[in-house]
This record gives sequence, structure tokens and C-alpha cells, in this order.
Amino acid sequence: MAIETGRARAVYAANPAQSRGRRYVEPASPTRNSFRRDCDRIIHSTAFRRLAHKTQVFVYHEGDHYRSRLTHTLEVAQIARSLARALGLDEDLAEALALAHDLGHPPFGHAGERSLDKALARFGGFDHNAQALRIVTDLERRYALFDGLNLTWETLEGLVKHNGPLTDCAGVPVGRYAQRGVPAAVLAYAQIQDLELWSFAGAEAQVAALSDDIAYDAHDIDDGLRADFFTLEDITVVDLIGDIVREIDKAHPSLEHARRAHETVRRLITRMIEDVIAESGRRFAALGPSSTTGVRQAGGPVVAFSPAMEGADAAIKGFLYPHMYHHVRIEQVMGEAEGALSDLFAHYTVTPDDLPAEWAESFDRAGESIRARRIADYIAGMTDRYALIEHAKYFKITPELR
Repeated sequence: MAIETGRARAVYAANPAQSRGRRYVEPASPTRNSFRRDCDRIIHSTAFRRLAHKTQVFVYHEGDHYRSRLTHTLEVAQIARSLARALGLDEDLAEALALAHDLGHPPFGHAGERSLDKALARFGGFDHNAQALRIVTDLERRYALFDGLNLTWETLEGLVKHNGPLTDCAGVPVGRYAQRGVPAAVLAYAQIQDLELWSFAGAEAQVAALSDDIAYDAHDIDDGLRADFFTLEDITVVDLIGDIVREIDKAHPSLEHARRAHETVRRLITRMIEDVIAESGRRFAALGPSSTTGVRQAGGPVVAFSPAMEGADAAIKGFLYPHMYHHVRIEQVMGEAEGALSDLFAHYTVTPDDLPAEWAESFDRAGESIRARRIADYIAGMTDRYALIEHAKYFKITPELR
């Protein structure tokens, strides 16, 4: 299936000329539409630049060939543009959402998030999606007239809701937020600009979410093979991977190991993209939305894997969790990283004068929850490397994370 040609803009695609606008009104750019402008602002942000030195699965000590948050983000953006083009959606909005989706991750990936979540347990916890929203609406300080990046409503909505609604129509939290509630930062911003937390996001945000899944599956297989956590033969227990490997071996029986692995990953990405295009095409045809509103109010995702590919995606993740994410080497390193960030949070809580001046400003007059959140914001913005440098300044023993 050819996927690069694309098609005319679908009636349910987001249209930058009809954007719901920005929180702060700005003159239009003479050279870029609203969504392209969002992409550019994200790329030039400090938070985006820091992704180059933030953990995806492997910390930076372990080699330059493994993915970082930045390289993962770029792979997601490439897949998102391909899908958006093939489905007649807005490529710039899909790219903006892909570029922004991981901005809120702290150093050391999910270990960092667990550490900050525990530290903020009395103050609503830490959620990387809510943190991404805070970064682009408040914490980035680059412009003379406003805090944040002043992104369009469509980008903010997709950033918050790319994994689905946060509440039902009555405002009751659903899904991952059913137990703990919607993060306060999201609720607070929704009072400024109604992000319609009860509805699904537009099709471009759904594309970004599926692109994240595809990129995760493909590059974590690639990185896991490189790290010798498992072999290609091991992962052929997943039917889809087994089928692909057998196809490759039949066509290229003497292919060297590295090329065989890369060919497997390449074909997996293609299969998953083609599946999303076919299944989403069926769903759009059945739903027949005449606008972006029809997509948001569909009652379920319209951009999706087929049931068979959804099962394959689950099988791949089911293999990777024990063989990679919970591998003893990864768990040991991440456990030490989590402890290092907990140390830093405790240190800054007791000794706020060690925070940079802009973070310590008015600290003594702030309430406990605001002080805790400010410390978490500072730590969350650190790269892996900087977090370890800071830890070494205040503690006698700092983990090497190898």
C-alpha cells in the first residue's frame, strides 16, 4: 500500500484557518499557518531541547546508539506525518502533537515520574501529561508578552486528550484518572480555555497517540536486541514478528544478523502504519463525520488499530515488559535513579537556598504545596546528566547508573 501520496484534505481534518485561536491574541504570521507555528515554537523551546538528554529506556551512560526522549519524539513525529498525510488530516497539527507529547517527562523516564509522584503525593501527585501542559502554558519563559508558548487551542486540546477523554459529560474523571482525579493543572487551565475534557480529541491527536505506540514497539525491539536482552528468535513467539522474520528469511536466507533485525523493525512499522490507515479509513467511512466535531463526539477513537493489530500490539508489549522494561539491569538502574531524584527533592525542601535564584524567588512566602510543586518543576526540567551533577554536589555517594 502506498502511504506517502496522501489525499485531499478530509472534511473532518483540522483547518488552521479555522483554529479556535490562542489564549493571547497575536498577529497572524505572513509565512506560516497556525499549526506550523506551533510546531516551530515547540522545537525552539527549552523543554524540547532537553529531551536529547532524557532517558527513554536506557540512560545516557549506556551508549549513544539507544533512543533518548528526543530521538523517540522525532520518530513519533515522522510516523504521525505519514499517517496524517495518508488519511487527509492536517500534517502540521499531527506533528506538533507528536513533538509535544513527551515534554512533561522528568529525567530517568518513568522512574523519575514515580519519584516525583511520591514526593507530591499530598499535593495531587505528578502527571507527565499535566506537566507538559504546564510547560507550554506557563513554565516556558521566552516571549515578551506572555508565559508559555501560547499554542493554539487544537494543540493544547490534543496534548491533554490524545489518549482519550479525561471526564464524562458530568465532569466525573474516567479512565486513568478515575481513581485519582484529573490533575489540578489541567482543571485550572480548562477554566481559562475550555478543552472539553469530556470529549475525544481531534483526529490529528489520535494519530499522534497511535504513532507513539508504533514507535515504542519498533524502537524498543531494536534497542532490546542491541542490548542483548533477547534475540530475534526469542521475540518470534509474537505471531506478527514471527511472520515477518519468516518472510525475511525466505527472501534473504543469508542475511546478516544486524540487517535481519533492522529489516524486521522496518517491516513492523510499515505493517502497523498500513493497518492504522486501513482500519481508520473504515471507521471514518462508517461514521461519516462532516467536521472535526463529528470526530470528537464519536464516542470512541476513530484513528485506531484493527482488532488483530491491537492484539499484536498487546502481544509485543507483553513480551517487552518482562524481557526489557522489567529486566534486572533496567530495574536496578531505574531504582537508583528514582532514589537520586528523591534525595534531590528532600534536599531542596530543607535547603531551598540551593535552588537557582529564579526558582527560589518568594519561596519563603509561598504555601507548602506551591513550594513542593516549584521544586518538582525544577527537578522535572533537569536532564539525566544534570540531575546526577546536582546530586553529586549535595551527597557523598551518587549512583553511576550503569
